Amino acid sequence: MDIIRKNTKTGKEPEIHKEGELVYLTFPALTETGIVRHLFSTRLGGVSRGHLGSMNLSDNRGDDKEKVDENFRRIAKALGKDRADFVCTDQTHTANVRVVTRKDRGKGITRQRDYSDVDGLVTDEPGIVLSAFFADCVPLFFVDPVRRVIGLSHSGWKGTVQKIGKVTVEVMTEKFGSRPEDIVAAIGPSICGSCYEVSGDVAGQFRETFADYMQRDSCGNWADGAEKEEWILREKGGGKYLLNLWEANRQVMREARIAQENISITDICTCCNPDFLFSHRASQGKRGNLGAFLMLEEA
Repeated sequence: MDIIRKNTKTGKEPEIHKEGELVYLTFPALTETGIVRHLFSTRLGGVSRGHLGSMNLSDNRGDDKEKVDENFRRIAKALGKDRADFVCTDQTHTANVRVVTRKDRGKGITRQRDYSDVDGLVTDEPGIVLSAFFADCVPLFFVDPVRRVIGLSHSGWKGTVQKIGKVTVEVMTEKFGSRPEDIVAAIGPSICGSCYEVSGDVAGQFRETFADYMQRDSCGNWADGAEKEEWILREKGGGKYLLNLWEANRQVMREARIAQENISITDICTCCNPDFLFSHRASQGKRGNLGAFLMLEEA
């Protein structure tokens, strides 16, 4: 399958892997820390059917529970774990980040969650698979190889405005003593700026939140003026704007004091690749869920 890849200049772009029928993505920079296993699923390699085919990871979009369970088993096998080792977000587009422990294993998969409104997870305990779900929103991966702490967050436009990436780093710092300059981060596959059209009210919130970063150039871009690619908003006309969540989240990470060279940015857009990745916008809502997974290895 031909994958449409965008041009990015920051970090090492994700690699595509095939293990049996399962196809998934990883970031080399995260792997090279030597302390984690991780992957971002595609829509390939599962047992779901129709518009949910085939690696759907949501049981609230009309799929059979047995099929979703089998899909999770295949993801777990690729990570060398069991479904009972996963801990899931409860995504409602907040900037709430929860510290999880072994007591939380299985929540959202094999056990009921006893928390709600959680879009980010952090842990320093090995063997726990942090899990979050996507179909255009932005996966944010964080690995501190010094303190051995990891974080995984879901950042749609609301989470980006609320700077959940920065909040995740702050939780890692406050709870576990992480230093932002030690953290290796990745911005995962999600909708790109060329595909993501938003209204003026959303654009206004980004202009306000990123006011210190953005200025308007002669082309109608709201950017820092350093590079043509480094724009967050672009006027489209008719009160519509294009929104670059990749660049916005990169700026959030820089504000959190993560080093530029430690940030990897995806070059794969969900909306540009609807046969490879689920996209809410490309499918007009008829889709399954992708998953991002991150686990700290045993020392």
